[in-house]
Amino acid sequence: MNSYALSGVKGKVVVLTGASSGIGEAAALLLAERDAKVVLGARRTDRLEALAARIAKAGGEVAYASTDVRQRDNLTNLINLACERFGKLDVLVNNAGVMPISPLDDLRVKDWENMIDVNIKGVLYGIAAALPVFRKQGFGHFVNTASTAGYKTVPNQSVYSATKFAVRAISEGLRQEAGDKVRVTIISPGFVRTNFAEGVTNPEVKARLEESRDKFAMPPQAIARAIVYAIEQPADVDVNEIIIRPTAQA
Repeated sequence: MNSYALSGVKGKVVVLTGASSGIGEAAALLLAERDAKVVLGARRTDRLEALAARIAKAGGEVAYASTDVRQRDNLTNLINLACERFGKLDVLVNNAGVMPISPLDDLRVKDWENMIDVNIKGVLYGIAAALPVFRKQGFGHFVNTASTAGYKTVPNQSVYSATKFAVRAISEGLRQEAGDKVRVTIISPGFVRTNFAEGVTNPEVKARLEESRDKFAMPPQAIARAIVYAIEQPADVDVNEIIIRPTAQA
């Protein structure tokens, strides 16, 4: 067999945060369809239960736990669940994120803090939970969801953008420290057709976001395919970064 043939995702144990909707849900379904063992974490237990039941009904192997990435012990518990249930951990997809954007003049400090807690600290807590497992095993893969906002800052998105710049910086630093046994991938989506606008508290900004989303956003399955592409590469190939936008996005 050619050593550069795709290794696929069959049998890999993949933990996903933010798994109850949007990109996380789409990625969980695609991975399970390709015979990965998926471990789902999100805050909305009812949606997690429904997704897990759907995967199990289709013959997939799945576990789940209510997970708030702002709580470090929640991430530790999710990683432990994967190891206890399936005996190893191949991939952690740090996907949970929030986007309550607004002009800085609004002084929505609670929203700023929430973005920092979920988008930055949530990723760090995931790394803290999974990295020791990966080191002990001698293999592992982090897939961290950033954003095209991690490359370009625009009005109303400065704090959100800062958190995604941070995800990219943390991920690239981790990649350089990881050595030849741990892979690190950054996935940076543009507009995706998800419920991200729900958390936006400024009504004018929310309306503009929803209009753009409805006009040209990609389906979350597009990002799911990018995640699977990175995971299925041979162990000695690390897809460092994927930027994926709707064709119509400026």
